[in-house]
Amino acid sequence: MRSRWVVFLAPLLWVSVGRLAAQTPGIAPPRGETRTDAVALRWNSPARLRHFGRSTKGTLIFGETGVVFRPAKGATLRWPFAEIQTFDLLTPRRLVLRDYQNRSWHRHGERSFWFDLGTPMPPAVAAALASRVGKPARNGDPDPAAPSFAAIPARHRTFWGGTNGTLLFGAGGIEYATTTGEGGRSWRWSDIDTLANPDPYHFTLTGYRETFDFELKEPMAGPLFDRLWDYVYARDLKSTARAGEGQNQ
Repeated sequence: MRSRWVVFLAPLLWVSVGRLAAQTPGIAPPRGETRTDAVALRWNSPARLRHFGRSTKGTLIFGETGVVFRPAKGATLRWPFAEIQTFDLLTPRRLVLRDYQNRSWHRHGERSFWFDLGTPMPPAVAAALASRVGKPARNGDPDPAAPSFAAIPARHRTFWGGTNGTLLFGAGGIEYATTTGEGGRSWRWSDIDTLANPDPYHFTLTGYRETFDFELKEPMAGPLFDRLWDYVYARDLKSTARAGEGQNQ
């Protein structure tokens, strides 16, 4: 069984490439692929844009080509998916979009647009948005009804206390759905950098710009962690193995 501590050291992982390729055919989905790739993205909500100290009412619209904000007064704002650098869905009612445009000359970094949504964003819409944007993002709108092959009740401790919920492991990624509906997360496999399971009752996940340490209320079996490991790493290792075989020919 693989070590429960996963450290991404290429020389060590290379040794396991042949064994992984033989043992785990078809397990790892293509990087970036999720169960929402074929789902049509059509959704809108009344929204208030908070930008540069101003507040503007309007409608936020998700479509197949990008995101649009139509204010009650003023010019419409449009973000094709290719122009969205990332997004943070802090809660189902609060979305932050960041594009590639520079802020004004006396402000460093790229532009960020904060939206307060009048209608909570459904988890399926959040997942479809992540799929269309493609780049790493933070999705705070997990789907408790997402199909899963395993579930473990867990607690996520934070500086202010923490949350209780359930970790759901499925073909699209990992969902952490809380009992209160706040503080949850949804991670696509392609957004997960590292996994660690130092003992059966602890699980650590590092994703885009954040790390979650979970206390598990039920033990995580070794074969389950192996399967999660395969989803995150096996495809990359197989690609490396194929590249090495091509160089040796």
